[in-house]
Amino acid sequence: MNAVPRVLVVVAPRDFRDEEYLAPRHAFDAAGFVTTVASTGTGRVRGMLGTWVPVDQSLAEARAADHDAVVFVGGDGAAAFFDSPAAHRLCADADRGGRVLAALCVAPSILANAGVLSGRRATCHPTRRAHLASRGVVLDDAPVVVDGWIVTADGPVSASAFAAAVVARVRLRAGTPPLDGAP
Repeated sequence: MNAVPRVLVVVAPRDFRDEEYLAPRHAFDAAGFVTTVASTGTGRVRGMLGTWVPVDQSLAEARAADHDAVVFVGGDGAAAFFDSPAAHRLCADADRGGRVLAALCVAPSILANAGVLSGRRATCHPTRRAHLASRGVVLDDAPVVVDGWIVTADGPVSASAFAAAVVARVRLRAGTPPLDGAP
């Protein structure tokens, strides 16, 4: 574990869900984490509601071993990663390496397609529930679900609670107690 936790946030090249990036980013910054943003390429990407986000590295260059957590942001654009070998490699490497792996809204489908959710509890946006079930995921109706080092959430309304759960998991992995009331 690094002295200062490092989080990789993966956003779609366009049409990611703004609040699903902004709420976790705010929580990670407030927790003192170092955040790196990855997408299909570097430059700037735009959310569904107009937020522009600078991208630090391409998904192909990203390595789970360089981070304590890997977080996939949802939104319509996240479908670009459903069948992405680079995204699947990142998920599998994070899971094998015992890193925190998190996704919200439709993005849990990326984790399911990577094979890391089979037999595990998770939640997602209602439009992706059948897909997750077809991949052997144990569906949970809670807005945020924590199963080991994996954190999933159902959508933008849960973005802040999702962020708090990710921060708590990263702190637990680091051997630092989570803040009171955190999952």
